[in-house]
Amino acid sequence: MERTVTVVPENGLHARPATTFVEAASNFDAEITVEAVDGSRPPVAADSILGVTGLGVRRGDTVTLTAEGPDAEPALDALVNVISTPAGESDVAGDTPA
Repeated sequence: MERTVTVVPENGLHARPATTFVEAASNFDAEITVEAVDGSRPPVAADSILGVTGLGVRRGDTVTLTAEGPDAEPALDALVNVISTPAGESDVAGDTPA
């Protein structure tokens, strides 16, 4: 499965949004990669903070998320939510208060 999405958080995939993204990716039984659509760098594991921040993705950049495995679809849904929502407003699966 694959999704292409524009990054909305002000800091792109750096600092807090990157941490939220990586933590969300780690919650699923799926192999997930992320890459900048411009092809400037190879895809990286979505659960690697160094890989994700190393992409240098900024607000307004477009990325492609690819996932394989039993949780591929919910994983992509959660990750799209993280990077298409302003920082601090995303509702990541598993982080919703009871």
